[in-house]
Amino acid sequence: MANIKSAKKRIGVIEKKTAQNRVRKSQIKTAIRRFDEAVAAGNKDEAQAKFQAAQKRIYQVASKGTIHKNAADRKVSKLANKLNSMNA
Repeated sequence: MANIKSAKKRIGVIEKKTAQNRVRKSQIKTAIRRFDEAVAAGNKDEAQAKFQAAQKRIYQVASKGTIHKNAADRKVSKLANKLNSMNA
């Protein structure tokens, strides 16, 4: 356990940030899962709407620094490929 006041503060700050990052990552996973369910159901309109929602959420999380920008781009690209293969 830390003895220095600033170190104790950092522990608290890190715990808060870790919790927030966990929430954000969970939101991404949920958005992606909902998109995948729409694709599996074969509903193009719903899949398009879920793709837009997932894309927005992924880029919001990336802008906060929870995930890297390239990781966000990679996730969105993967979803876009699924959506496009569905339309083909």
